[in-house]
Amino acid sequence: MKRLPVLIAVLALSGAAAAEDATTPSDVSTPYPTITNLAVEWRIQGDDNLNGVVTVRFRRADEKDWHEGMPLRRTPAGKSKGTNPTFEWDNKHSGSIFDLRPDTEYEFALKLADPDGGAAERTVRVRTRAVLRAAAGAPAKKVTPATLKDAAAAAKPGDILLLEPGDYGDFAMPAADGAPGRPVVIRSSGGAKFTGVSLRGRKFVMVEGLTVAGSINLMGAEECAVRRCAVTVAGKSFGIGAPGRPGARNCYIADNGVAGSTPWQNEAMGANGKNAGEGIQITGPGNVICFNRVTGFRDCLSTMEDRGVADQLCVDMYNNDIYSGADDGIEADFAQGNCRIMRNRLTNCFTGLSSQPGLGGPTYFIRNVMYNLTYAPFKLHRQSIGDVFLHNTVVKIGDGMACFSYSEPFDFTLFRNNLCIGGPSGGQKFGGYGCGPGQPAFMVSAGTHCSFDYDALGSHGMPFRGRIGQQRFSSFEELVKGPFERNAVLADLGVFAQPVAFPEPPIPERPTPDLRPREGSAVVDRGERIPNVNDDFRGKAPDIGAYEAGQPLPHYGPRPEGVDESTAAAAPAAP
Repeated sequence: MKRLPVLIAVLALSGAAAAEDATTPSDVSTPYPTITNLAVEWRIQGDDNLNGVVTVRFRRADEKDWHEGMPLRRTPAGKSKGTNPTFEWDNKHSGSIFDLRPDTEYEFALKLADPDGGAAERTVRVRTRAVLRAAAGAPAKKVTPATLKDAAAAAKPGDILLLEPGDYGDFAMPAADGAPGRPVVIRSSGGAKFTGVSLRGRKFVMVEGLTVAGSINLMGAEECAVRRCAVTVAGKSFGIGAPGRPGARNCYIADNGVAGSTPWQNEAMGANGKNAGEGIQITGPGNVICFNRVTGFRDCLSTMEDRGVADQLCVDMYNNDIYSGADDGIEADFAQGNCRIMRNRLTNCFTGLSSQPGLGGPTYFIRNVMYNLTYAPFKLHRQSIGDVFLHNTVVKIGDGMACFSYSEPFDFTLFRNNLCIGGPSGGQKFGGYGCGPGQPAFMVSAGTHCSFDYDALGSHGMPFRGRIGQQRFSSFEELVKGPFERNAVLADLGVFAQPVAFPEPPIPERPTPDLRPREGSAVVDRGERIPNVNDDFRGKAPDIGAYEAGQPLPHYGPRPEGVDESTAAAAPAAP
């Protein structure tokens, strides 16, 4: 009997531990729908051992059959380290459904399973956003430089202001907003020149076809659009965006050409290089940046960092053509969940994809193509959490699959079906930074919850050796013994259908190559199936890398007139 209190205490502690491992489901939300992607978050309590899983099925509201989605990512509660301020995120399962139809209602069926207890099911409905466009039959008014200010101040929802050729100087849209389905449109068919355009604080306003030798400012804008503009920027300014709080919300930046003045030179590269300007720089939720051509900036596409961050949730960057970024091609730093960086093409950049840091995630990097990088393809510094890399292709000097973070581990990171080829660097440094000796993989700071597999790795003309986390390998055979990359593929430049020049030397800038795989090559039919990401594979299994063999290239950069996500020519093969 003297041992009974001890036994009761032990049982009580065991029960508490079991309760913490079990999942207690809470609310489900679908934050910030965008035009072709939808997010879902299921907050929970418990599941301390992280073995709960949420599977996803989805369908259009008018469909009978369900489609399988990628399972939600398990996102344990946490907070950032070394940021100002400190950012915190909840305990949850979170994820996205990709490449959906615009302005369409969808139904999600979610099923939570946890071996420790807490099974549950939820069904939710949510609608994708429509592409902002001029209202059918909207009245059009011709405007000159002398009459624009008054015409804009008097504009009613649905009005179209047609700009005559001329010099319009700096223009700030007065307090005249559009309405859902009836935006105010300021449009030029050519010859309307500005030194700056401001849509600060406006709602449902579109600018189209403007030539701007300066910035287009979206600070505080909501449901606004910038389309088919030609923007040039010199110095430290930005081309298009809302670079700081309060940012912009649900804006659409598409089919623009944005050019900066930073050259592709060694002394311009890196964080301390002689570089300037941000191509498209924005913070705020629900923003879509797509089909733009951006060249000649410090960072070509970027979100904000530290105190400049305003709810960087559900931001989409897709099908942009990026050429010459002296620091980051795409800087998706401080992403706070369900940001999607997909199908972008990056040529001549110092860093390819930056997540410095991801704030819990998931931050998705899917089917991006990177050629001629002089530092790293993946910058997961400042203890990034929750990054997902699927079907990306990299060809660069130095280390191929590389993140040069040493003292700050990244974690809860997923790598699948990526094709990364490095090669000799000759010990060169760019902007004072080395790019690695030419290892196929160097991911030294991978944390204990990271997962790497089904990637194709190689090093042009160099020995096959490297490191992923604590695993060092000096041959391909050693790599596939695990614990990572048990299903890896050995790759070289021969996997491509067209001849690809190894980018050495990386200066002067190099033209963009075709990096589609060759039929029958080592990467064909060797990937892992990922529902809603590679459902359209053609053979026995998905191909590794950004492309399927034999398929046409995606469209990068500005689309033809009359084409957007809602037209058959631009819409992805989505349910």
